[in-house]
Amino acid sequence: MYKGFLVDRGLINADPHFLNGCGSCHKGNEGEQTKENAHKGMVKRPSDDLKICGNCHDAIAKTYMSSLHYTTAGQRNGILKRFSKKEQKIFDEKVFEKSCRSCHASCGDCHVKGPVISGISIGLIKGHKFVKRDEGKTCAFCHGGRIYPEFTGEYGGTADIHYQKGMICLDCHKNYEFHGDGNIYSSRKEVKGRPACTNCHKIGQEKNERARASHVKHKEKLSCQACHAAASYRNCYGCHLGQGATATPGFLLGISPRDRKTVTTLRVIPTVRDTFASAGIKMESFDVLPNYWDTAPHNIRKRTERTRSCEVCHKEGENFLSRETLIKDGSRANESLIYSIKSIKK
Repeated sequence: MYKGFLVDRGLINADPHFLNGCGSCHKGNEGEQTKENAHKGMVKRPSDDLKICGNCHDAIAKTYMSSLHYTTAGQRNGILKRFSKKEQKIFDEKVFEKSCRSCHASCGDCHVKGPVISGISIGLIKGHKFVKRDEGKTCAFCHGGRIYPEFTGEYGGTADIHYQKGMICLDCHKNYEFHGDGNIYSSRKEVKGRPACTNCHKIGQEKNERARASHVKHKEKLSCQACHAAASYRNCYGCHLGQGATATPGFLLGISPRDRKTVTTLRVIPTVRDTFASAGIKMESFDVLPNYWDTAPHNIRKRTERTRSCEVCHKEGENFLSRETLIKDGSRANESLIYSIKSIKK
């Protein structure tokens, strides 16, 4: 260690980020001899101000400023329709900035030190070394509640086939998804060029006739994951401000709320009628949005129960939403996601 700090001596000359000294980013007083004096005016998280990183990485900093990882706009816009205009103002002031915005990611959160989530942090990723990527510590830490454990098989017990073949997040998700492309998006669904199964697995190029016929028949009617998600994935219920939610494994199929012609896997979003009651928000338009949203579980397999037998869906109706299985006291919009299963014509 270098003078008691969490910086390896070898980094000082090897990493260009240290050329101008610690103070170039962290401020403080480098010339002082005591910790107390040296730390006066020190900035613990310099990359919260994008201008700091922008001094050298100007192009990336400019696009990142409008990226969803930085603005967390997707979380805000995803729920606004439930509020009256008065409630929107309360939400922005009392809830979003103080709670939801904790998922805001600075440059340093991915390249130097993991963020604090629920009071827990992985600390420095690699001794204050600036790392280009370390998916097991960065992607996995922030997306470790749902996506990454499903991908690796730690949740549900079935790892994604892409993970088993050695693929990582950035094999599908490209830099512009993280750093932004300069455009302002209200949600990730608007981002152009997002990963799609058919980018690699072209319909019509299957190796056997049965798979080819099935894909052609279900094209634009069924999402890929509706058949190829292999196991239960995390669904959360009963979210209350300051108290969190309860997670339960499940597998749900129904009509996509964003694309009414497509049947897909759905995930429960745990907003209930009194989620924000403690902040004085009743959600006057609660029933405008459903509690189930289209999702792409990251536990894909070539063969699943639904690919082995058409009857799993068309006869048994396995995993499909029904009025009996809808969450209790949920949004009335949930009923519009129930799909009437068509029997197989013989």
